[in-house]
Amino acid sequence: MGTHAGQGRGETSWAAPAAFAVVLVMLLLALLLGASPARSQGEGGGRFLGVASCAGSTCHGRMEGDGTVVRQDELRMWQEPSTPGGAHSRAWSVLTNSRSRFIAQNLGIGDPSRAAMCLGCHSDAATSRGASPVEDGVTCESCHGPAGGWIASHYAGVGTTANPDAEMREKHLANLRAGLRKLEDPVVRAGVCVDCHFGSAGEGQFVTHRIMAAGHPRIAFELDLFSALQAHHQEDADYGWRKFGAAGARTDHVRMWAVGQATALERSLALFRSKRGTEGMFPEFFFLDCHSCHRRITDQAKPVKTSLDNPGRPGIPEGMPPYNDENLIMLSAAARLASPPLADQLAARSAAFHRAIATDRPSAVAAAADLERTVAALKAAFASRSFAGTDAFALVDAIAAKAVNARFTDYAGSSQAVMGIDTLLGAMLSSGRVTVGAAAGIRADIDRAYAAVNDPNSYKPADFQAALGRAVRAIQALR
Repeated sequence: MGTHAGQGRGETSWAAPAAFAVVLVMLLLALLLGASPARSQGEGGGRFLGVASCAGSTCHGRMEGDGTVVRQDELRMWQEPSTPGGAHSRAWSVLTNSRSRFIAQNLGIGDPSRAAMCLGCHSDAATSRGASPVEDGVTCESCHGPAGGWIASHYAGVGTTANPDAEMREKHLANLRAGLRKLEDPVVRAGVCVDCHFGSAGEGQFVTHRIMAAGHPRIAFELDLFSALQAHHQEDADYGWRKFGAAGARTDHVRMWAVGQATALERSLALFRSKRGTEGMFPEFFFLDCHSCHRRITDQAKPVKTSLDNPGRPGIPEGMPPYNDENLIMLSAAARLASPPLADQLAARSAAFHRAIATDRPSAVAAAADLERTVAALKAAFASRSFAGTDAFALVDAIAAKAVNARFTDYAGSSQAVMGIDTLLGAMLSSGRVTVGAAAGIRADIDRAYAAVNDPNSYKPADFQAALGRAVRAIQALR
């Protein structure tokens, strides 16, 4: 449960203490209870075939991961009942528990296991087309795409030529052309995951403030960490050939993290600009910083100021809720590494956006569109850049820099920061820049930072900044 980069990919995994595991469960409640990358339609008219089409013992249905090309026990891992690795298969079943029934009762939507508001993410398009029962939850094809166009090629054997590696690569490319999703591409993966792990305009794929007020967990998204927890495969030599065309090629975890941050912010701004930005006479509070409102209300002659000044949110008056900029903070830390001109533009346009929020909705929508264009350009810059091992150290420095650290005044941004540091340490480990022993030695410092965001109701920015600083200094000492 409490492991990060390396688990399930043929690398040595490093377990976190129980306290960290508990915090991680809290941070990933969205994953377990309502955020799964479901899709409403198949690309290119592809046919959904259902879980059974993947479940043969010669395919992905073995009880042991002893396949020669892939593990072949992926179905077992998808169905694992007690870990995040099996969360997608449990996506529908959680709709039958007491918490989900309580949420549904508050919303007045009837049986949550049949409500469109829930099924958009707790099941997938294969169920609506009769290929899988709704009880299957989020299935293989939710992530990998409808298999009707590519499954025959997918399970065909290789090794019929003198160069089986090249043959394997060409077969994978043919499958992509037939509708298999290129999930090794961080932009594609983020686009699949973000629909439910953050939200979309689709039916039942947006957790509004009203749904959260009814009891649904708060939504959070971190692409690389969630990918590690959901990994059902190992990245061995033939994985490198199949996915990247080179033996030994591996996922760039730093790129995955950066693209995920940009994708989440891009989606947030797009939804904010859409009709999702309001509900009735109110703004949609999903987009705003929870803790700017969810504080104790006091009535006293000399009230105590409960908010903290945030240099990244200029022009917002006291008492006006600011935008939830958790992904924007992380993006600002990474932007200069990818493109200094875009980093300057991001800083200017994010400040303009925050100021526009204090003006009126039309001004805020226009500023959001400008900021969204910058974010899209940064995402493209991240996606086209290979990150070296030293870049992970540079990003740790950037997240901990004074200009960024001063913005960790709210719980959401701080939880993203510690997940980011955790991801970057995992990237250092998987790239060989940090040894397993050294990474394990830093575990306690990371756990203290996680503990500081363990309970959003008792979050103390100063304590978090100190805990994160200790973890960062321990990583920097390994440079």
